[in-house]
Amino acid sequence: MAPCVRFSPAVRSLFDEPLAIAVQGLGPRQQVTLRTSLQDETGELFRACARYRAGDDGELDLDCCPALPGGSFSGLEPMGLLWALQPQKPFWRLVKRDVRTPLLLQLEVFEGHGDPPGQLLAQAQHERVFLRDGVRRVPVREGKIRATLFLPPGDGPFPGIIDLYGTGGGLPEYRACLLANHGFAVLALAFYGYEDLPKDMKEFHLEYFEEAVNYMLQHTQVKGPGIGLLGISKGGDLCLSMASFLKGITATALINGSVANVGAVLRYKDITIPPLSFSAKRIKVNKSGIADILDVLSNPLEGPDRQSLIPLEKAECRFLFIVGQDDRNWKSEFFAVEGSKRLQDHGKEKPEIVCYPRAGHYIEPPFFPMCAASMHLLVGMPVAWGGEPKAHCEAQIDAWQQILAFFRKHLSGKPSGISNKM
Repeated sequence: MAPCVRFSPAVRSLFDEPLAIAVQGLGPRQQVTLRTSLQDETGELFRACARYRAGDDGELDLDCCPALPGGSFSGLEPMGLLWALQPQKPFWRLVKRDVRTPLLLQLEVFEGHGDPPGQLLAQAQHERVFLRDGVRRVPVREGKIRATLFLPPGDGPFPGIIDLYGTGGGLPEYRACLLANHGFAVLALAFYGYEDLPKDMKEFHLEYFEEAVNYMLQHTQVKGPGIGLLGISKGGDLCLSMASFLKGITATALINGSVANVGAVLRYKDITIPPLSFSAKRIKVNKSGIADILDVLSNPLEGPDRQSLIPLEKAECRFLFIVGQDDRNWKSEFFAVEGSKRLQDHGKEKPEIVCYPRAGHYIEPPFFPMCAASMHLLVGMPVAWGGEPKAHCEAQIDAWQQILAFFRKHLSGKPSGISNKM
């Protein structure tokens, strides 16, 4: 019997779901190297490899067979060949732009543990898809709104969420559509750097976001009485501002967000919140040319910078703060703790705070490879995002479950079944 690769599910799987990998038909105790490759939509290559020894029966099952030292990881890591994928081009981050097409995972099995690898023994492909069958993708161009709405299969109405990304701009859809696979109506909302929206981050008007909230509240497929907000990085402080000033918000989840307004002036009616000040002199650059920007922002609790604090005590919703404690972009744990103090000082309910010790800034949906450093549009050079690959991967899996449970509990009344870590 010639060696062959077996995936489960066999042909395709959702990107945020585990994938079981096994190799059959090897010799007893045979040494092999497994290598995964994945190309993003720009053609950039991501790779990971691991060294294994087959069992006495010639079977290699990654669910129960540990990787040996010398590859991208070692130990029992059934999904290691996915989370350990690293770009072959420096400072490159895996982003999915067109969620209607899968990412194609290539797996090769090589003889021995040599470098370069030995003879190719077997290979196979597997599709990692973003849209579950029956999920509807609806481009939204109503009034000023530039967005994409994802609706789960079935009649609805569904609990609704608005999803915001950060300083990269554009209209990332992949997290929104993965959420929709789990039964939520999700609006991926662009707010700059897309079509006729502002080209850069100078000034934002909360009326634009209010229009998006009202669009969701009035949609026949969205279950009321309120909606949820999910934001990462700059999208996090925008969600906080929305929750603080706008009606109809029931639950807000922030991934490494700030409790101060950052990067752009924020206006709403006759209110203006200035951005938190910063000093480029506090940027540290290492020998590899990667910037550490952790200390660049000023302290929003001191002096004139207090004006940049978002009045989150005005919000009438529940909060969840997801924190990577090795976030090198800004002090996410400090922001979460200060947000919690401010809410409680004003008689509001204590928010949920879930901390992950060795996770960095970009806590993405499960099984996205960790991005250690990439270009920052505002800094103009590669910056470190923090995190250790294995711990960061585990944080992404757990944070995803925490976010799903939080929205299920507060938007649809279903019990969460997920325990808090803090």
